Parts: sequence; structure tokens; C-alpha cells
Amino acid sequence: MLVMDEVNEPNDPVQQTDALAVPADAAPPIDSRFLFVGVAALRAKQLRRGARVRFDCGTEANAPHKPERMAMEEVRRGLVFYDIPDQEAASAGADA
Repeated sequence: MLVMDEVNEPNDPVQQTDALAVPADAAPPIDSRFLFVGVAALRAKQLRRGARVRFDCGTEANAPHKPERMAMEEVRRGLVFYDIPDQEAASAGADA
């Protein structure tokens, strides 16, 4: 599993819905809680290393402060893009 982290923030328009900023091309929602945890853990690692937060947490009263909570909020909002490798490619690499 690979979490895509872009250096520049996307220039796409942002839609405001119920005080949540959702980009127009948001990532598809994650249905598996195991995938959610994996993506959020990798994003939290990026945040701990100095990556910028992808939502404005200064305007919210109860905004999270820990990198793990910020990462979970970003994943929940669809702001973290991820890539799941193919099973065939992974098994072929293990056999070699």
C-alpha cells in the first residue's frame, strides 16, 4: 500500500459542505476498516516527518492536534490518495 503525498497542494476547487472541505476529485471512500487504518498510519508517519495538513484545522473548535487523529480525519474526508498494488505483481515478486 502506497500513500501518495504531493509536495504542492492540489489547485482543484474545494466545495464547502457542512463545514467539511471536500475537494472536487476526492479519493473514493474506504469501506474496509483495515485499509483505513493502514492508509491513516502511513499518512500519520508523513505528518510526523513534517508534511502539511490538508485541511484547515484552525477554524474548527475541536480540531485534532495529534498527527494520528489528523491523518484519520484527512482519510475520512477523502484528502489522502492511496494506491493498492496488484496481487499478481506482489506474488510474482515474492516467487523470484
